[in-house]
Amino acid sequence: MLVSLVIHNVVLIDRLTVEFRAGLCALTGETGAGKSILLDSLGLALGARSEAGLVGRSGEQASVSAEFHVENDHPALAILKERELEASGSLVLRRTVGRDGRSRAFINDQPVGVALLKDVGALLVEIHGQFETHGLLDQKTHRALLDDYAGVQSGALQVLWRAWKDSERELQDAHGRAAKALQEEDYLRTSLEDLDALDPRAGDEARLTALRDRLMRRDQVLESFGAAHEGLGEAEESLNKIWRTLEKAGEEARPLLDGLDRAIAELREINAQVRSQSADLEEGEQDLASIDDRLFALRAQARKHSCGCEDLPRVREDLESRLALAERQEEVLDGLRARVAESRSAFVKECANVTAMRKKAAEKLSKLVAKELPPLKLDKAQFITEVTALPEESWGPAGADDVRFLVATNPGRPPGPLDKIASGGEMARFMLAIKVVMAETGAAGTLVFDEVDTGIGGATADAVGERLARLATGAKARQVLVVTHAPQVAARAASHWLVIKEGKTDVATKVVPLAAGRDRREEIARMLAGAEITDEARAAASRLLETGT
Repeated sequence: MLVSLVIHNVVLIDRLTVEFRAGLCALTGETGAGKSILLDSLGLALGARSEAGLVGRSGEQASVSAEFHVENDHPALAILKERELEASGSLVLRRTVGRDGRSRAFINDQPVGVALLKDVGALLVEIHGQFETHGLLDQKTHRALLDDYAGVQSGALQVLWRAWKDSERELQDAHGRAAKALQEEDYLRTSLEDLDALDPRAGDEARLTALRDRLMRRDQVLESFGAAHEGLGEAEESLNKIWRTLEKAGEEARPLLDGLDRAIAELREINAQVRSQSADLEEGEQDLASIDDRLFALRAQARKHSCGCEDLPRVREDLESRLALAERQEEVLDGLRARVAESRSAFVKECANVTAMRKKAAEKLSKLVAKELPPLKLDKAQFITEVTALPEESWGPAGADDVRFLVATNPGRPPGPLDKIASGGEMARFMLAIKVVMAETGAAGTLVFDEVDTGIGGATADAVGERLARLATGAKARQVLVVTHAPQVAARAASHWLVIKEGKTDVATKVVPLAAGRDRREEIARMLAGAEITDEARAAASRLLETGT
């Protein structure tokens, strides 16, 4: 919900902070007091079009900040998380506009594009009124709104759509590959035979390079091993000669002889290892020429196919696949055509299920909205939820239907789009009726109604107030802000603010919260009686407040 609105230097507002509450919130005041400036300011923070004319007299730029409290699972937070922007249970949308008309946008003091600000704002607030340019007046939203109302889960439809389109692209690509493969059949066969003969394996180049380096060092190693073998033999012979000399000394030399025995045994073991490793090098290694030949062949094939040696096994598989396509292309293409037909059939079947749900929900929605219209002084009006089939070229992830909300305000006149048929006041009341029926749908926690009571009074105004209060206190309670001239509507509000204009030469707009009791009664009496408030008006105001609560 909207927690606060901070406005600086916007038209007649120098500095203003309005702290809002939950439930139905009424904004009242005389015509021209500046209620529209508040809505324009809120719209600016939500991403509406900026104008240099909004900048007031006290500086070179105007700024508006709107703070919202949202739950942790709110979709606005998901959008921000996707863009790696920090967000929690509190969101502050801020916009500045300079005298040159240029604007800047921020979310939680992080600079963002106006488009993102508008997308997030649309998930936080719905504005219904004469000058609304999105929401229910935007036909692009109607299908999603009806799906939300009908409980349509579009995930399966989107998966099937992607599967169908992916299979079509694969078939199209295969046609291109098949044509090219036919032209290259001889080249493919020869290239595949060359690679089959070479039989490249993963890691070949690195293994052969290491082996080549080792073999290039082999002669040096063998020479070292030979010299070591000769030296170890001579050392062993010298030790044996020393052993025989000491043996003549008798028992006194026994410890020395034992040590010499151990040393001789160690020398023999080392010499055996030298002989073994030397033999391995001489007999177990490939020759250097064969290794060089294979490395040359691998690198030549890699150059031919413009890849690394490591990629040759993958290239071989690709050549095999392309040759198979050339040799049995109709079989391959028939299989892909069958996949396309199968995936299209699955999508069409799911579309039929979704269409049935939409039509059922559309009929229910039209009937329920129709019941709401007479109390709102729209008894001769019609509301129609139209679900029509789209041509196949217009199908998409959301299915095969077009959805439009249409109205007719006079009998005998054809229905048309809401913003083309209804006046400002009628439009707001239509939207109120729709929102009452669709109260459980939509992510926005704040609803704003402007012009909702234009041209009505008495029982009709009371019906409007009752429905606004119902929206604010229903199963999915919303914060509802209403700009109203109707005392019957204002009396039902849980919170009430008075918008006034002060000053003669230095005129400024201010917003005053009205306390329950005398302050509210006086304002509602003024709305009933006009400039001169009578005792009768005060008594009538008291009755309205008692009824509203």
